Amino acid sequence: GLSSDIKSCQAKGIKVLLSIGGGAGSYSIASTQDASNVATYLWNNFLGGQSSSRPLGPAVLDGIDFDIEGGSNQHWGDLARYLKGFNKKVYITAAPQCPFPDAWIGNALTTGLFDYVWVQFYNNPPCQYNPGEISNFEDAWKQWISGIPANKIFLGLPASPTAAGTGFIPAADLTSTVLPAIKGSAKYGGVMLWSRYDDVQSGYSSSIKSHV
Repeated sequence: GLSSDIKSCQAKGIKVLLSIGGGAGSYSIASTQDASNVATYLWNNFLGGQSSSRPLGPAVLDGIDFDIEGGSNQHWGDLARYLKGFNKKVYITAAPQCPFPDAWIGNALTTGLFDYVWVQFYNNPPCQYNPGEISNFEDAWKQWISGIPANKIFLGLPASPTAAGTGFIPAADLTSTVLPAIKGSAKYGGVMLWSRYDDVQSGYSSSIKSHV
């Protein structure tokens, strides 16, 4: 089952996180108390707590990923703080859009509670890499690495031309032009791909892995 699959990945050193939010539907956190309640639910049902209704079974996930793309920009920092309050080893990550600061999660990212931030440098033409034009992308990258106190910043990309509307970077361009421009950053963490399904179809990660 899914729980054994999760444990199998973790046994190989792969961190498995639950992503909350997304690009569809309506969601928000109404108050500090609401943030506390959501944190308690996540801790008991997916992380190190106890519950009779754990959707993924007994597997203990490594953290929570904030993919906040709508609703409200309030109280996400409170949620991160409460989650870290249960256990400082819980990974807190985020997937903001590349325009800086992010409209939804930007406030929370200033808390210093986020371990990794995988910035979506796609579906955002003003700050993504465009063939032959890297300056806008470089400017955005510099804002991200200097503007938030996260441990590592990742370059978020689509794993195939069909995985996103815009922003796909051919492997040759990525390895020859884009990565050399950012890998020297102390906060450079690597590349995030959307999505695993698309990557399996395209083989994109295999073609870039040795360069990341």
